[in-house]
Amino acid sequence: MPKLYLETVGCQMNVLDSELVVGTLRRQGYELTETPDDADLIFFNTCSVRQHAEDKIYSALGRLRHHKIKHPDTIIGVLGCMAQKDQELIKKRAPHVDIICGTGQLAQLPTLIQTARESGELQVALSLDRTESRHEVERSFESYDPMRDPSMRPNRFQAYVRIMIGCDKFCTYCIVPSVRGPEQSRHPEQIAAEVRQLAGEGVKEITLLGQTVNSYHHGSSRLSDLLARLHDTAGIERIKFITNFPKDMTDDLLYAIRDLPKVCPYLHVPAQSGCNDILKRMKRMYTVEFYRDMLARCREIVPGIAISSDFIVGFCGESEASFEMTCDLVREATFKNSFIFKYSPRPGTRGHELYDDDVPEEVKKRRNNDLLAIQNAMSLQDHRRRIGLRVEVLVEGPSKVTLGRSPLANGLVQMTGRTRTDHIVVFDGHPRLAGQTLLVDIDDATSFTLYGNVVTSEHISVSAESEPCCEVPAPKTDRVSLPLIG
Repeated sequence: MPKLYLETVGCQMNVLDSELVVGTLRRQGYELTETPDDADLIFFNTCSVRQHAEDKIYSALGRLRHHKIKHPDTIIGVLGCMAQKDQELIKKRAPHVDIICGTGQLAQLPTLIQTARESGELQVALSLDRTESRHEVERSFESYDPMRDPSMRPNRFQAYVRIMIGCDKFCTYCIVPSVRGPEQSRHPEQIAAEVRQLAGEGVKEITLLGQTVNSYHHGSSRLSDLLARLHDTAGIERIKFITNFPKDMTDDLLYAIRDLPKVCPYLHVPAQSGCNDILKRMKRMYTVEFYRDMLARCREIVPGIAISSDFIVGFCGESEASFEMTCDLVREATFKNSFIFKYSPRPGTRGHELYDDDVPEEVKKRRNNDLLAIQNAMSLQDHRRRIGLRVEVLVEGPSKVTLGRSPLANGLVQMTGRTRTDHIVVFDGHPRLAGQTLLVDIDDATSFTLYGNVVTSEHISVSAESEPCCEVPAPKTDRVSLPLIG
């Protein structure tokens, strides 16, 4: 069988795109390989959000230049956001590339591969403008379901489901509207059919994806309506969704999280800055005061909800006073965690056109480290408050520290999973517990991880009529040793 090597960089959208690509090419007879050395196809699914991600791809392409000389029949392709944004630069820096394919044209890959082999010429498939992209994405939605390939998922019981694509927010730092096209929501029946298919394959947890997922609307159907529609799907135990836009955090969505037991009480809502002047420059369309009020509303309607965020440090014009305002927000907001990034200018964005990148790199690094230290301290506080609680954990598999190590004498290894609030939990257990939902008593914590002991190996069933399993104080007398499974 011909072999395919595919390397993915970037967000969950890219991970899902790669799953679709592999699914399509498996149906063309290709077998996935873990090394490019013996591959007939070498593809890179790329990201343009930060310069580091692009540099990584160009380095990999550079290493393949001599490989292409030795193996001229090997097809090398650049897919996704970099392809859409920088086709001319890719041609210049990597002339040995055979295919450049944008995010909305991935379904064309079988034809592009065949034509590249027959003609020996570069094949390019990109959206020419946002109007054309809209029609292409609408057509591509129809072909997503049958192309799924479970082997590309982190595990067999968790899967991503795209409910929308593109973005119309046009934040000045962000390239996504240019490379992903206009915001479009998928038909709810298509989504429901895909979720039923995934449930039939053994998937227990789905994560709904969108650039601004809480902006979802198809006709009169909003995200809250979609959650209610998916909630009764047999076999699905947990429903998550990312990433949310603060201005679109409506009460009906919060009530759906509160009232639908399968919907996890966890929100990722990027703030990006704690300074109104910087938010205005970023064109985020809200103030810090609005963001704080939104947080309070989330916690009032959904008690116990966990919230995480994103921040960009060193954006154009960010002073020390502006940065301190961001630090204050992180201290006050008690986020579960935050993803913190140094500003990276993106050609093609309004920020790149309008503002000078005037914060020195060493200042960006220092602010990144300072804000990360504050968030780590807040995360530790959040985690330590959970010591003594009994939590529901969906077991994902052996933890990273376990990989490559021999199990204990009783067959147990260090396992990892997540709570309904997306907290990572590590505990000793048998590898065959993966995919089960267990109760764990938390007895220790770091800034990143909760540690605990399994209460029981009995599977927890979540039905449409059940109450959500809340975190509760753990009894002190009924901990039992974990029985071996199987």
